Amino acid sequence: MEESTRNKYEAVIGLEVHAQMLTKSKAYSNDINEFGASPNTNVSVITLGHPGTLPLMNKKTIEYAIKLGIACNANIAEEQHFARKNYFYPDLPKGYQITQDTTPICTGGHITINLEGGGEKNIGLTRIHMEEDAGKSIHDVDIYDTLVDLNRAGVPLLEIVSEPHIRNSHEAYNYLTEVRKLVRYLDICDGNMEEGSLRCDANISVMLKGSNTYGTKVEVKNMNSIRNVQKAIEFEIQRQIESLEKGESISQETRSFDALKNITISMRTKEAAMDYRYFPEPDLTPITVTEQDIAQVKAEMPALPRELFKKYISEYGLSEYDAYNLTDNKDIALFYEELVSKTSNYKAAANWIMGDVKSYLNQQGLEIVDFPISSDNLSKLIEIIDNGKISSSVASQKIFPEMVKSSDQSPLEIAESLNLIQESDQGAIMDYISAVIEQHPDEVERYRNGEKQLVGFFMGQLMRVSKGKADPKAANKLMRDTLENS
Repeated sequence: MEESTRNKYEAVIGLEVHAQMLTKSKAYSNDINEFGASPNTNVSVITLGHPGTLPLMNKKTIEYAIKLGIACNANIAEEQHFARKNYFYPDLPKGYQITQDTTPICTGGHITINLEGGGEKNIGLTRIHMEEDAGKSIHDVDIYDTLVDLNRAGVPLLEIVSEPHIRNSHEAYNYLTEVRKLVRYLDICDGNMEEGSLRCDANISVMLKGSNTYGTKVEVKNMNSIRNVQKAIEFEIQRQIESLEKGESISQETRSFDALKNITISMRTKEAAMDYRYFPEPDLTPITVTEQDIAQVKAEMPALPRELFKKYISEYGLSEYDAYNLTDNKDIALFYEELVSKTSNYKAAANWIMGDVKSYLNQQGLEIVDFPISSDNLSKLIEIIDNGKISSSVASQKIFPEMVKSSDQSPLEIAESLNLIQESDQGAIMDYISAVIEQHPDEVERYRNGEKQLVGFFMGQLMRVSKGKADPKAANKLMRDTLENS
């Protein structure tokens, strides 16, 4: 598609995100909430919808919903009612879903995203409400039949519905990244889209730039990664623009995304809105959330990623790149917080985590919680570098590998046992310098004739002769002075 054609139109995108909550039991029963169990084992008469069974509210789901509402600056309703959303599907054993219709627990609020060209944008939220999940239909195990696993039926969900404020696939990608990061920081959802614990439906339309009238909305489902959501949106925007340019109309429909072909495929049309016949859930009493309840949850809230991001830039003097990488993973951020509570060299702490630490974790296939070096020992490594006892290169190449093998020894003990303590004595360094100058008379002559860049060569030779023990800062000045005056 020509850029001029694409630029005539503006996309309007809203996302509906379903986040499975990390509760031990399901939303309205004592059945285990666990991914990966054998099919149809985490079920009971309540999950199976047997006559005469009654739901029981899981209080943890309310706490998690309040957490998310606070994090998104949403309004938290004092009183909420539950409703039955009626529809037939093979993996919905009761024939209805318990959800919230007219009184969602959270309304308004926003999620802040970073824009591609710099700056921020608030994506408004319509609502966040609690509901239960359906089971799972499995189509690829039996060639003749669809199989049903009801382990997921009744698992508690938070549905996060955005306003149509998103204008392109990059903003959608960043929005989902922030949502996933947020629910992980709050410990309310693991955010694993490949396991289905975070799912996203995208509502996409296009309109001429400057228009106040939205185009016909198309819903895209079945996307199992944030990257696939971005690809599906990009394809759908182009498909709709091409159709409009041909004089065709856009059908209101639901489409699925084929990740192998990177295309969307029509599933069903929406000629009229589905009648879910909502009515109040008669077996659950209304829930009241008091100011005291909200204050108690708020007091237990962790530091949130965007708060830490701003703190690292404004207080610690880190770059946006460093701050983003450190806050991308909650456990990494917590480790960094521990580390900087023991050292004031914030930049060195960031460099170690993003460099040697992450490299080691990737090589070993570990998470930061399994990292063998404590934040206390890593801070001591930074300290002996800052004090000039060892160089950064020696720390990285010789001390750090020993520390991951033996977490009991301090970095100073390792450095002493390997005879790696840096020479800062001027007399000792001068002995090394004299040896280097004596070994390389031709290079000395070239330096005197104006090739000042050779100082790097001499410093390399000095570090070789001293076996890395010479203090580079002290040695560099002495080397230059000696070369100039010899």
